[in-house]
Amino acid sequence: MTPQPAQPEWTTVDTYLADLLTPEDDALAHAHRTSEAAGLPPIAVTPTQGKFLHLLALLTPARRILEIGTLGGYSTIWLARALPAGGHLVTLEYAPAHATVARANLTHAGLDKVTELRTGPALESLAALHAEGADPFDLVFIDADKVNNARYLEWTLKLTRPGSLIVLDNVVRGGRVADPAAADEPDIRGTHEALELVASHPRLDGTAVQTVGAKGYDGFALIRVRD
Repeated sequence: MTPQPAQPEWTTVDTYLADLLTPEDDALAHAHRTSEAAGLPPIAVTPTQGKFLHLLALLTPARRILEIGTLGGYSTIWLARALPAGGHLVTLEYAPAHATVARANLTHAGLDKVTELRTGPALESLAALHAEGADPFDLVFIDADKVNNARYLEWTLKLTRPGSLIVLDNVVRGGRVADPAAADEPDIRGTHEALELVASHPRLDGTAVQTVGAKGYDGFALIRVRD
């Protein structure tokens, strides 16, 4: 199976739903524009996916949010806007150039006081958070390099509490996740390791959902840390 690009009708439906239910305001549109102008890869979540994350954060409800993979801060804005008074979001970004764009976008959105962006390899940042004795996170969004997905999940278990929610993005990989011929590809191997960890770990309970839309054919895993 090869990655399946977005079909015209998928994009049309995404546009209809986004325009109706998740119209972008200045801060979100600004984040898109500045990310594109800076040459960041066009891999941010769509508006409907951003609103989905926002609603999950509200439903949890999440006072502390951890995001692994900031890019230009578009998903960060959606998540941070769900924080209650006194809430806090920590987001981790590997690339300094991406972090510079994201910090400016978070400031433009008025969210710089409730967000903390750490730059560097996420595994190192996660280890530092744990060593610092960070308070448990209520919601974690993992959307970084897929090779390390299982490692990110392992660290997340140390940084959450019973009842915390984890969203692991891009687990279907255009259908390649179920293609034996792709099993040795680094992103597929990392995805398999993460999903197998969810299936086998006594503290994790999760499922995965396939999606189609403007970004093509993919999906996400939704995981709860058991009591």
